[in-house]
Amino acid sequence: MSDTKTTLTDAVHDLLRKAIIEQALKPGMRLPEDTVGEQFGVSRTIVRHALVRLEHEGLVVTRRNRGAFVAEPSKEEAQHVFEVRRCLENDVIRLLCARMPKSGYDRLEAHVRQEQTVRGKDGPVSIRLAGEFHVLLAELTGNPVLTRYISEVVLRCSLIMSLYARSHSSDCAVDEHSQIINAIRVGDPDRAIDIMEHHLGAVVDRADLAPQADSIQSILSHYGKELVQ
Repeated sequence: MSDTKTTLTDAVHDLLRKAIIEQALKPGMRLPEDTVGEQFGVSRTIVRHALVRLEHEGLVVTRRNRGAFVAEPSKEEAQHVFEVRRCLENDVIRLLCARMPKSGYDRLEAHVRQEQTVRGKDGPVSIRLAGEFHVLLAELTGNPVLTRYISEVVLRCSLIMSLYARSHSSDCAVDEHSQIINAIRVGDPDRAIDIMEHHLGAVVDRADLAPQADSIQSILSHYGKELVQ
């Protein structure tokens, strides 16, 4: 792929990803290559490459003979994603307590200030910025593999929240981000991990991930008992 095509693919990928994370493109929405191409002024080939990348990130699914759609993660998949995220984020904190770069705290605090500017104003934007804070933490470890994994699970969590979340509170998120920074600054990984666990736990609590009966037999079994009397 030429440099021009790569640049265009990157741009289309980033714009579609932003639209998904900011909940403009909803889970289950179809993404026709020709329509996307017309809106962005690019070829269907460029769009196809961008959609493949989004599919690898878990944000898009391709259905045979039907095209690409914004992903709709199941509740079971959502629980698995959050489990992985908790494990990875705890390791990020341990690494940062041992080797935070000199500019790290300035970058983190600048990001929190950016989050504060949209506090209570724009839910989708605050959700995206909250996710970017966690990706920034991973970037500061200097480990590109860990950063890639964190980026993927954070993106997928944002999609999950757009599908299942009952509410979003940017106030708590921003406050806890500041607390995490302070705990890392004083070299207290246990404290930072405790805050992170509470922080991510609150995110999960806002999502309705309780398993539901998914068969007609299980749904009607309760009502059937009324007949046996």
